[in-house]
Amino acid sequence: MFSKILIANRGEIACRVIQTAHRLGIRCVAVYSEADRDARHVALADEAFLLGPAPSNESYLRADKIIQIALQSGAQAIHPGYGFLSENTDFAEACSQNGLVFIGPPASAIAAMGSKSAAKAIMEKAGVPLVPGYHGAAQDVETLRAEALKCGFPLLLKAVAGGGGKGMRVVNQIEEFDEALSAARREAKNAFGNPDMLLERYLTQPRHVEIQVFCDSQGQGVYLAERDCSVQRRHQKVLEEAPAPGLSCETRKAMGDAAVKAAQAIHYVGAGTVEFLYDVDGSFFFMEMNTRLQVEHPVTEMVTGQDLVEWQLRVAEGAPLPLKQDEIRIRGHALEARIYAEDPDNDFLPATGRLDYLRTPDESAHVRVDTGVVEGDEVSIHYDPMIAKLIVWDENRDQAINRMVQALEQYRINGVKTNIRFLHALADAQPFREADLDTGFIEKHRALLFPPPKLGLHRALVLAAGYLLEQTRSNNPNNEDRWSPFAHQNSWRLNSEYAKPLALKVDDQVYELKVLEKDQHYEVRVADSLYTLHAELSGDQLKAVINGHRISVHVTQKDKELVIFHEGESFHCEAHEETYGQDDIEAEGSLTAPMNGSVVAVMVQPGDAVKAGQTLVIMEAMKMEHAIKAPLDGVVDEIYFKEGEMVSEGAELLSVTSDATEEDAAP
Repeated sequence: MFSKILIANRGEIACRVIQTAHRLGIRCVAVYSEADRDARHVALADEAFLLGPAPSNESYLRADKIIQIALQSGAQAIHPGYGFLSENTDFAEACSQNGLVFIGPPASAIAAMGSKSAAKAIMEKAGVPLVPGYHGAAQDVETLRAEALKCGFPLLLKAVAGGGGKGMRVVNQIEEFDEALSAARREAKNAFGNPDMLLERYLTQPRHVEIQVFCDSQGQGVYLAERDCSVQRRHQKVLEEAPAPGLSCETRKAMGDAAVKAAQAIHYVGAGTVEFLYDVDGSFFFMEMNTRLQVEHPVTEMVTGQDLVEWQLRVAEGAPLPLKQDEIRIRGHALEARIYAEDPDNDFLPATGRLDYLRTPDESAHVRVDTGVVEGDEVSIHYDPMIAKLIVWDENRDQAINRMVQALEQYRINGVKTNIRFLHALADAQPFREADLDTGFIEKHRALLFPPPKLGLHRALVLAAGYLLEQTRSNNPNNEDRWSPFAHQNSWRLNSEYAKPLALKVDDQVYELKVLEKDQHYEVRVADSLYTLHAELSGDQLKAVINGHRISVHVTQKDKELVIFHEGESFHCEAHEETYGQDDIEAEGSLTAPMNGSVVAVMVQPGDAVKAGQTLVIMEAMKMEHAIKAPLDGVVDEIYFKEGEMVSEGAELLSVTSDATEEDAAP
């Protein structure tokens, strides 16, 4: 077994490889860009080397520098992860030329699968079923148009060197062909430097089913179940599961045998994925082969009980496959959701920001979180915005879906927009539960996947008020007797009750709430609605009963902003304070407490001369500070409260005498 390896990657996959390598007693060398100096994979590794600036082409794509670091550090092998250099034939060859083991397939196998058209020719020769289409070298418009007519419509134009959905167009009739071809060629040229196209019959209700294959250097090959990756947007996978629902044992075996045949046709070694289109009639067709470990490999690990990274390491050093085909077992069902920093409500545009608040589900035999970030990390503009992969397992698909829904509710992030709410709606959607799957699932069920918020504006505002009130109580010295009359914040008045005003801002709208403390509960008025609220705060969890409905939420606060997390959704608001101009201050002329709270700081002493607008006292309530300013020029006469003392709303804090003289007065 290797004693030291270098991981030519970052983020989640680098952390994943380090985890297995350390379990096997292998030391790990990390590489990092300037943007990743404090990244989790750097901290986990035994040693780490700076590659260069943040852009990938100056850091993680610097094959020459990575090899130099591997040699310098004494690493015997390089694990490329996925993305970056993982399917780069020149890098694989350079590793071999420098006496380093590339933990992946031979360069020749990567090259064979690197061109979709060449790959299809190889698969056709090996007897692997192909979608009807054209994969030839002639690329003139006349030839492609003629082949399109032979193929039939609808058809798919696909870049031969493509990936990630770029250089692809669906053409429904011949009249659309020329325009779609021009657009796909431009996109392919810009993305891959190669405008060549292949044509395929476009299946209208296909599923994307892929087979995990593994081959060793002795020529043996196996398949480790299949994964259904049909739930996609713009040809990017969103939710994956294993095994594929509704797939018969006969189809699984036929597809698995075809995948192994495909791998052996190119003398493959290591982990690979053969992707198929699976049609409603049970037929399947080769689509492409990914010559690396896939992002979604954990679902296969969960149902087979095998560590695929360990398999990679053992096979790379020349060992035979750990298991034969008849020794591989599938148990239960697993799903994976990719947690992304993106805005589903804005066409899934990537988002950036700081992970100010990050809570993940507790990991167990049922729940796994693969991630490369911790709370406080930045989601950079330079790399893929995936925050983590959430993987769940259970005895059957229904139970696994329930696990996923629950785990998504426990995944809480603030500081950057995420797709958690979207994933929660997706996993809980009835068509998904019924396995009504195809690659158009998201577009077909868009209304289900973007539902209105479950919490509702008024209830969310009441919960926010409950959190702020309970926060204030937790800071009250009388909190040991929290419902004592002396702990109430009602500013007691003779023959009347005073409802405390509370303003909360949602987006650009300010909502005025009135809060009245009663025995053992609050009454909160929002607009014309009255809510009875019982609330109890423990850490960041708020347990509440609103008009008899018990609900539990989690809340985080940063400065004035509050975020409430509930069933995969998040509600954002902020405590609103009116701001006053100088004229307002002078007209108001008030040196009384604007709310119940504590005196944080007294900025003046008796006898001090002060100027209008000067801060005299700072109060705090609900974790918000409020400055009491001088309404006019004058002299401080007396101060009635000391720092740390609690005051009631309306209490006079200090007195100031105007410094105006009799000569200044009007006759």
